Amino acid sequence: MSTDLVRYSVKDHIAEIMLDRGPVNALSLPLIDALLAALAKARDDEAVRAIIIGSAHKVFCAGLDLDIVRGKPPVETKKFLERLYFALNDTQYRMGKPTIAAVDGAVRAGGMTIAISCDMIIAGDASTFGYPEIDVGLIPAIHFVQLPRLVGKHQAFAPLFLGEPFDAATAYRMGLLSEVVPKGTALDRAREIARKLATKSPIVMKIGRDAFMRAVDADFRRSVENTAESFVVVASTKDCQEGLNAFVEKRTPNYKGR
Repeated sequence: MSTDLVRYSVKDHIAEIMLDRGPVNALSLPLIDALLAALAKARDDEAVRAIIIGSAHKVFCAGLDLDIVRGKPPVETKKFLERLYFALNDTQYRMGKPTIAAVDGAVRAGGMTIAISCDMIIAGDASTFGYPEIDVGLIPAIHFVQLPRLVGKHQAFAPLFLGEPFDAATAYRMGLLSEVVPKGTALDRAREIARKLATKSPIVMKIGRDAFMRAVDADFRRSVENTAESFVVVASTKDCQEGLNAFVEKRTPNYKGR
């Protein structure tokens, strides 16, 4: 686990994992691996009974580092997705302990993947959310599976295909968030909830959470694998590379439909 990319600490049976790749926690393979290692460490530590994922910066997570996709062969893109989609889902599925995302700031794209992987999301009222992938020639692949399950087909379509950000009040109304709290207090509230969860029987919590995960998982893994394949196909198109290059070069993309 790279301590340069995440901050890990344990206090009162609560593990806190703070993303620390400033300024916006852009997702790279090393950052994802550091997060996975921290989650595994918390899972395997019998003294830990609840986990909080937050950010050491003003932005929770702005999504993937575009260099992961820009100009890269499909095999490289697939390697990243296997960590962000499959490994993160598998790790959270087998945690046996409650996880809480504490959000105070912007959450975009892959940052949404991390937040939604948790059992609860506590957000400051100034936080914003969004799936901007469509505007750079990509698709928010995993969220084609995640978001409709959480908020329904008709609530999910516009955020995924318009790419426009939305505020915490909208996210809560959609059913995406557990709680909305005043700006700057999400971590404090997450700690308060985590302390309550940490008082429960660890074995009962594990058995109960495992049962809960089985109940809500359904065919999630297979569905995500299908969308991951679609992401790789999209990333290899000329329009995707044009969108990524246009974003980096701060110009309007010239899509050709191929």
